Amino acid sequence: MITISLPADLRSILATLSRPIGLVPTMGYLHEGHLSLARRAKAECASVVASIFVNPTQFGLNEDYAAYPRNLPRDLALLESAGVDVVWTPAPEIMYPAGYQTYITVEEVTRPLEESMRPGHFRGVATVVVKLFNAVGPQKAYFGQKDAQQVTVIQRMTDDLNFPVEIVVCPTLREADGLAMSSRNAYLTPEQRRAAPVLYRALSTARRAFEQGEHDAKRLRQTMLETLAAEPLTRPQYVSCADPDTLQELQGPVDQALFSMAVYVGKTRLIDNFVYRAGQWLSGEISK
Repeated sequence: MITISLPADLRSILATLSRPIGLVPTMGYLHEGHLSLARRAKAECASVVASIFVNPTQFGLNEDYAAYPRNLPRDLALLESAGVDVVWTPAPEIMYPAGYQTYITVEEVTRPLEESMRPGHFRGVATVVVKLFNAVGPQKAYFGQKDAQQVTVIQRMTDDLNFPVEIVVCPTLREADGLAMSSRNAYLTPEQRRAAPVLYRALSTARRAFEQGEHDAKRLRQTMLETLAAEPLTRPQYVSCADPDTLQELQGPVDQALFSMAVYVGKTRLIDNFVYRAGQWLSGEISK
């Protein structure tokens, strides 16, 4: 495995790689969910490039950019074990040099949910993904379903800007108790970690209600809120039953939906989702 930080070196290495190239963008502090993306890319592509870059432009005011967990030596060892060929680790001044002023804005699908709580977040996400696409030139790019709105935004941007890149969405990976794997889980105290699976329980409650015939969007949101309210360490930021394509909140009876939430457990903000579409649930995989 080759580790590169400079764009010129990346271009030189890319010229030697077999196609198709699969890109796995990460912010590091990797967990099994990231590695599942790398392994999927390895199975489907001749070459795999992973990036590790904590992107400052997607962090808002009072968010945790400086405190975001980092462990580059561990990350590199994990990516090598997953069969990654090249890891690009650009510095912030490489990605955003002095005087930088060009950003990508995706319109309607960024406005609800995460963006309503984190203004400017998806401008940063879209911009860095475009820069990664331009730098690596992948044929496929791999993202996790846990970040459902991010997936929708990136797919919309990729289509709108005519990038010749297939967006591959991989299932959310979960701990044995249902908690979605996330780098931010490292912030949880032991007590908070025991409380955190309430997000999964709330989503599962909505799924059971839906399967038992409750299709009213307001009542489905309410059942998730009631489950969360039973856990005193949580503070919901939003609970949503939205159209899985437009991400607009649904009203009345629904036949498909993105069930999602952002919840503070202590001071740690966690997100999770289930999707019901075309008669199938996308809710992730419990680790064995």
